Amino acid sequence: MLAPIQRIVDWLRAGYPNGIPERDYVPLFALLRRRLSDEEARQLGRELVARGLVPADRIDVGVGYLRITDELASDDELRRVSQLLREAGWDVSDDAAGPR
Repeated sequence: MLAPIQRIVDWLRAGYPNGIPERDYVPLFALLRRRLSDEEARQLGRELVARGLVPADRIDVGVGYLRITDELASDDELRRVSQLLREAGWDVSDDAAGPR
């Protein structure tokens, strides 16, 4: 098994209440939510600027997130990405971050 994957599996085994069987850990990967890296968030910001979608709103950020990850963004991830975009100087409307 690749070292990064082995570290994730070891982490899952350590935190799972009753341990997990040696071979039945693959479905647990479905529980891990995808997050954009900081570079991916910057890429999303550049894309929003290039498309003229600044100030970005919740839908703009969510569609960009979906395009990068093939997953719907959680409210926490929308808030995190919106904050990273603001810190980089991009205008993000207050509703882009979702419910607080």
